[in-house]
Amino acid sequence: MNDTALPVEIESAIRTIQTDLPVNATFHVWLKAKKAEEPGSVSFSNHNGKFGEVSSTNVDEYNFRICQVFGGGRVELSYDTVTTAVSVIYWFTASDVLETGITVVHTKPDNAAPDLPDSYHFRPPFGWMNDPNGFGRFEGRPHLFYQHYSHGLRWNTMHWGHAVSSDYLRWRHLPIFLFPSEDLTTRPDKRGGAYSGSTIPLVEGTGIRVFFTEQVQDRVPEQQIQLTATSSDLIMAGQADVILGHRPDGQGLTPDFRDPYVVRGPDGLWKMLLGSQSDGGGVILLYETQDPTAASGWTYVGKLWVETRYKTTAIECPCLLPLDGPANSRSTRWVLTYGLMHSEDAATGRKNLTMADVGWFDGKTFVKEFGQELDFGTDNYAFQAFLDGDTIVGIGWLANWADATPEIDFPTAMTLPRRIHFSNGALLTPPIGAAESLRHRILDRTRLAAGEKVEFPTGAVELLFELTKPGLPFELELDHPDVRLGVVCDETGLWIRHEDGSSDAASPRYISQGARPFRLRIFIDYGSIEVFADHGRYVGTKRIASFEPVRSATLKTTEGAVAHATIWSLKQ
Repeated sequence: MNDTALPVEIESAIRTIQTDLPVNATFHVWLKAKKAEEPGSVSFSNHNGKFGEVSSTNVDEYNFRICQVFGGGRVELSYDTVTTAVSVIYWFTASDVLETGITVVHTKPDNAAPDLPDSYHFRPPFGWMNDPNGFGRFEGRPHLFYQHYSHGLRWNTMHWGHAVSSDYLRWRHLPIFLFPSEDLTTRPDKRGGAYSGSTIPLVEGTGIRVFFTEQVQDRVPEQQIQLTATSSDLIMAGQADVILGHRPDGQGLTPDFRDPYVVRGPDGLWKMLLGSQSDGGGVILLYETQDPTAASGWTYVGKLWVETRYKTTAIECPCLLPLDGPANSRSTRWVLTYGLMHSEDAATGRKNLTMADVGWFDGKTFVKEFGQELDFGTDNYAFQAFLDGDTIVGIGWLANWADATPEIDFPTAMTLPRRIHFSNGALLTPPIGAAESLRHRILDRTRLAAGEKVEFPTGAVELLFELTKPGLPFELELDHPDVRLGVVCDETGLWIRHEDGSSDAASPRYISQGARPFRLRIFIDYGSIEVFADHGRYVGTKRIASFEPVRSATLKTTEGAVAHATIWSLKQ
């Protein structure tokens, strides 16, 4: 419940919520009927009496309704809990919502966000979240869209949630941006919705153009098609139009055909990458258009990439960006990132890997120079990046489908935003520089280096230590009540110890084989650990199922191995 809301429970079946509003506020309400023979409704009143009502006769799915309040002041919302179920209510003022965000006045207990003091990772204000979408800077601000279902902590019919920031770390939640088709909201048995995609600035005016996959289960002949929509106010998307209604013919593709990523190519044309699968393995499809607005005229160019490793099925969330120079220069390297759905590394037991390949892109073909895993912890999935000036900034879903299923509650977060850059022949993905602004106070500068236990006052901390020589062995033990957790460097490489005892099978080995790091920067939060070694040369992200905090750290290594070590408590 938001601090500005003043809920009042009445002894009867009527639930009442009171909140103070500015002039010209807009309410978004999701409700459904509990009884087929009687509609559900929410009424709005002030000191002058009842002035509005929204209703729904649907008993299968929550319906979205809008109520405008022109006068402001104290407003009371009420509904009968016998006849009406209400999932989410929030309000905002359209004139300044990008600066102030939404105010949430009601969520159900089973779709409420976790209460995690000092947590610094992005989480939605309610409901389920997975892939980041449309990540970019528009009208001067970073915007994050994401796969979202408002009414529970389980995957369901997809919408796009939305937030805005000034530094990629402190976010204001905005109204739901993109909705599934009306057919899906009235027929939840079909499953699907507005799946992942990307966003570009409008070429022909102020605003943005979004590209996304529409999924409708069992639709014939195509379950997945590509749509585009625009938004001039950056608050809600307008009517969507189909731009690719079918897969390319003769390519031997499965029905997988999704996650459009649109970027300007070296030839000045808009390019679109899509993930799919064929008999030869996972594939990335390349399209282009001569239309300078990218609104139409998309034609198939060919298969940009085919992936045969790790028993991959479909490739998901492909992303392609110029890495070390301007897009139109022949000498510029490009970085191609993509998720390997259902992949498994037999040697380590890790699943759903994400790859990053560096090479050259001429607008038609991609020639790989070298590749590496984007994240050896595997919980930086569906990674999406964009070019912010001359810096690539990206973010990922802090989870992957090895753990998440539609049958379990699965509250998750986004990773810390990262930069991507090329240095001395390697791809580096360190956290953005603004991450240092999270440092609240120093907890330790001597005890960790001396091998002593350092206790944490909260579950949000950063550890930084350097070794006197690269590759010296160490074990950082992290005291967690539910998981055996730590970071280890030994003769095999750098790895995250994560053993939760949830099954009889051995835990996957979250390892960067052969890594010999000298500088470790480790971010711990409620439900996650992120390891950045050697300025982002080796990066490992691991979700922790429990929100119980890590309580302390002890660093075990040989005498004289640690040059220095510092621990900070973190806070937004």
